[in-house]
Amino acid sequence: MKETISRNLRIKKTLKHNLQTYSFLLPNLVLFTACSLYPVVWTLKYVFYQYGGYGTGKPIFVGIANLARVFRDKVYWESVLHTFTYGFGKVLIIIPLAFFLAFLLNQQKRGNGITQSIMFLPTIMSSAVMGLVFYLLFNAYNGEVNKYLLESGIISRPVNWLGKDHAMKTLILTAVWGGVGNYMVYFIAGIQQVSEDAIESARIDGAGKLQTIWYIIVPMLGPILKIIMMLAITSAFNDITNVMVLTEGGPNNATMVMSLYGYRYFFPISAAEATVPQYGYGAAVSVVSAAIAGVVTVIYLKVSRKLDDIY
Repeated sequence: MKETISRNLRIKKTLKHNLQTYSFLLPNLVLFTACSLYPVVWTLKYVFYQYGGYGTGKPIFVGIANLARVFRDKVYWESVLHTFTYGFGKVLIIIPLAFFLAFLLNQQKRGNGITQSIMFLPTIMSSAVMGLVFYLLFNAYNGEVNKYLLESGIISRPVNWLGKDHAMKTLILTAVWGGVGNYMVYFIAGIQQVSEDAIESARIDGAGKLQTIWYIIVPMLGPILKIIMMLAITSAFNDITNVMVLTEGGPNNATMVMSLYGYRYFFPISAAEATVPQYGYGAAVSVVSAAIAGVVTVIYLKVSRKLDDIY
């Protein structure tokens, strides 16, 4: 009898504890379901339908026709190539620059916090505002960049920075300016964790500053560098606002990236595009783009894991 009462008390106590735990998790679970899980399920569903949104009739089941259309869509695969170009250019510039700035600021003794705050400021700026600022700076006709270069005699006529030849470079520069402060803070945190004893031992053994950086500091930054690289790669696949504000994917789709290409089938971004959204095809584009991003992420994780095993 006493064992039964004791067991019942334990069960009630466990249920009460679980109820309290799940009550704390419930708000997050509801938000996750409504804002993340449901849109994913909705997108996967409409991959197999032809649907133009509310007021256009019922969805029509078309099987894998939307997916087949994606694999025949030359413009989409050009946008995939542009996405890789944009991501590679961004990572190639922003990672070394962020490390260089972090190393310099870590050596600075006075005003370090103020300087870090100034460098970090672009990171908290709205992407739309940042894109608009760079649009005004690089405008071909009355932009401040062309004005300064003309007055300095560096160029003899205005350069169309948002034209086909230079638009991608301008987008990469915008992304670097907006994100370098964020990665710099990560590098500073990592550098401050590097053992001073290891650095001092390298100096005693005759290592110069560059050798100390390359053979001591950089290897010790491996874990934080892996995180920074992952953030830089994933953000490159998701960056849409800068492209939308600066070029809208133009000219002639020269800067069209995967995320914007899928977005415009849900929400046409210019009067020249179809007025009726194509939710089914947009969903198919989004799913294929997510799969490509997932494959790249998995490859990166496997490569980084093998490098960890080697070193």
